[in-house]
Amino acid sequence: MESRGEGAAVSAGDMAALHAAKGALRAELKRRLGALSAAEKLRQSRLVRGKVLEHPKYQASQRIAVFLSMSDEVQTEEIIKDIFQHGKECFIPHYKPRSSHMDMVKLASYEEIALLPLTSWNIHQPAENDIREEALSAAEGLDLILVPGLGFDQTGNRLGRGKGYYDTYLNRCRQHPKGKPYTIALAFKEQVCDVVPASENDVKVDEILFEDN
Repeated sequence: MESRGEGAAVSAGDMAALHAAKGALRAELKRRLGALSAAEKLRQSRLVRGKVLEHPKYQASQRIAVFLSMSDEVQTEEIIKDIFQHGKECFIPHYKPRSSHMDMVKLASYEEIALLPLTSWNIHQPAENDIREEALSAAEGLDLILVPGLGFDQTGNRLGRGKGYYDTYLNRCRQHPKGKPYTIALAFKEQVCDVVPASENDVKVDEILFEDN
């Protein structure tokens, strides 16, 4: 019969192997993204945006969380403009430095984004002392979250940047009376993998939108 000590060692080994596999895949995905031209990223972003705006879940949603895109992510500016043009409510990430805590806080207008401070990742977000509605503080919660990531597979596994922000937040959503909102990942086709290594703590997305699907 296996002792507890041996079981812990196997578990630690499995975790180390998973960590190594994720690290190797992150490096490969960063290489792929680095090879994409600005024009190609813009072309694919426009295609993905069209898929989002036509999506029944998007059209039916009133309270939507969306990331403010970095240069190596599907660009979300036009999606955010559309959210406001259709009178929907828009929530954006507010990351807490040196932790895996993230809130989704309400944005007043598209134009407001340019006035927000820049983070070390060169993306805008509200200042620490900027008091805003957090999506989960209201009974309505969220209807839809548009999710970023480095890589995805078509079973819904997602590889983030290693901080755990979205996994932690989606687990918080599960505790909300409304339950977890529908999640759609936005990806360049180069980010879609055969298999993304995942543990039981990694939260799958419901759907991935990219050029070839």
